[in-house]
Amino acid sequence: MTPAIEIYDTTLRDGIQQEGISLTAQDKLKIAHLLDGLGVHYIEGGWPGANPKEDEFFRRAKTELELTNAILVAFGSTRRANVRAEDDAVLQALLEAETDVVCLVGKSWSYHVEHALRVSEREAVAMVADSVGYLRSQGRRVFFDAEHFFDGYRDNPDFALTVLREAHAAGAERLVMCDTNGGWLSHEVERVVGKVGEALGDAVLGAHFHNDSGMAVANSLTAVRSGVTQVQGCVNGYGERTGNADLCSIIPNLQLKMDTRVVTDEQISKLTSVSHHVAEIINITLNPHLPYVGASAFTHKAGLHTSALARRPDAYEHLPPADVGNTTRVVVSEMAGRSTVVAKGKAHGVALTDADAQIVVDRVKELEHQGYQFEAADGSFELLLREVRGWTQPFFDLESYRVFVSDGAGVESEATVKLTVDGKRIVMTREGDGPVSALDRALRAALEDTYPEILDIRLIDYRVRDLDSSDGTSARVRVLTTHSAGKDRWSTVGVHQNIINASWQAVVEGLVLGLLRAGYDE
Repeated sequence: MTPAIEIYDTTLRDGIQQEGISLTAQDKLKIAHLLDGLGVHYIEGGWPGANPKEDEFFRRAKTELELTNAILVAFGSTRRANVRAEDDAVLQALLEAETDVVCLVGKSWSYHVEHALRVSEREAVAMVADSVGYLRSQGRRVFFDAEHFFDGYRDNPDFALTVLREAHAAGAERLVMCDTNGGWLSHEVERVVGKVGEALGDAVLGAHFHNDSGMAVANSLTAVRSGVTQVQGCVNGYGERTGNADLCSIIPNLQLKMDTRVVTDEQISKLTSVSHHVAEIINITLNPHLPYVGASAFTHKAGLHTSALARRPDAYEHLPPADVGNTTRVVVSEMAGRSTVVAKGKAHGVALTDADAQIVVDRVKELEHQGYQFEAADGSFELLLREVRGWTQPFFDLESYRVFVSDGAGVESEATVKLTVDGKRIVMTREGDGPVSALDRALRAALEDTYPEILDIRLIDYRVRDLDSSDGTSARVRVLTTHSAGKDRWSTVGVHQNIINASWQAVVEGLVLGLLRAGYDE
C-alpha cells in the first residue's frame, strides 16, 4: 500500500458548531474514546479557555482519557495583534491544556487581514510566526490551520504562500490548507494543492474542507491524490452550515477504494458502530442514507436487485458491508418479487415455497395499495409471513375494546379490553395520557399474568400519517409504532379510517412480536 494518510478528527470542536448540537465534557470524553477505537491519528478536543466546559474537558482528559491510538490536540488562534506571544491569553490557555500537539489557526487571506484583523500583512504574518515559534519553544508540537487558504490563494497567492512558509520556518509540522467557506471544486483544489506542493518543497501538507458546495469528501480525496498527507474532518460530516468533510466516507474511500492504509481492518470494521454511537451521544437521528454507515446504505428494495443479490452478493453492492461494520438489508414493498420475500422469510426463520412467496407478494401489493408500508414495518411483515404459512397468534382472543376520552381536568383517556387468555375471560381497564396509551396499558395488564415478559416490551415510537387528506375527517390514517426489548427493536403498521383502530392494529402486532421474540410459541 501507499504511505499512510493521517486522519485528524475535528468533531469535538468544528463538528459541534452544527446548529442543534451541544455536548457536555462527559459527552466529549465518550466520543474521544470512540474515535480512539476507530484508529484516527489525532483528536482535536476543543478550544481551551473558550468556556468552562472546554476547560473541564481538558482538565479531565489529563486523568480520564487514556488514548491508545490517537493523540489529543488543543486548538486555538495565533496571538492577538501587537501583543507578545508570551503575554497572549489564548496561547497560555493552550499551554495549560498540556497536550503534546497544538493546532493554531491563523489568517491566510489578505482580505480577512484587511477587513477582519485590520492589521498590515506584515503583522498578520508575524502573528503566525511568533505564535508557532513560542509554542515550539515551550516544547509543543504545532500544526497550523491556514484559515480561508484556498480563497486567499485565489485572491493573493503570494501572501497565502508567505503565511505557510513562515509557519513552516517557525516549526509548524503540518500546514493545513482550509476551504473555510466550502465553495471550492475538485479541479480547482487539484491545481492549487499541486502549486503549493511545488512551492513549499519538504513541508507536510494537510487539508480541511467544508461542504457548502457538496464537495468536501471529493475535495479531500483530490487533495490526497495531489500530495496532502493529513486529512481533517468530522464523524458523520457534522459542522457549521452544511457541515465538514465526512470522515465516515473519507476513511473507507481512502482505504478500500484508493488502496491507502489509514487504519487497521479491525478498526475500519467499527466504522458503522462508531458513527451510530456518536449520533446517539449527540442526540441527532443519523441520516439513514449516509454512504457506508447509514442504515439504508446496503438496503435493497426493488425485486430485480434482490433477485440478483440472492445469487451474487456483489451484484448491487459496491463492497461487502461487513468491511465497514454494516449489513445487507432487504425491505419489502409493492416493488418486491418472490426472491425478496424468500430472502426476508429466511432471515426471519420462516421457510417459504415459491407458491407461498407469490401469495405474500400479491398480499403486500394489495395492502400497500390500501396504505400499508411494510418497508417501515418489519414486524408486521414477519407476522404476514407466518400467517401465509397458516399461523395465527395464540396469545389471546379479542372480544372487544373501547376507549373513553374526556376533556376535563382529570383523567384524559380510559380504555377497556375484553379478552380470552388461556381459556380465561379477562376484562381490564386502564387509564393513559391518550387513547393509545390507555389501550396499550390495558392490553398489557390483561396479558401480564400469563406472559410476564410483556412488561419488558416498551412502546418507543408512535407516528400517524393522513393518507387521504382530501377526504377530511373520513380520511384513512397509517399508524407506525416501534417497540423494543433490550437492544432488539421492531416496527408495526396499522391502517384504518378510525385512528384508534389503526393504532390498535399496530400496538397489538408490536406486542405479539415481542412475545414471539421472548420465546413464546416456539
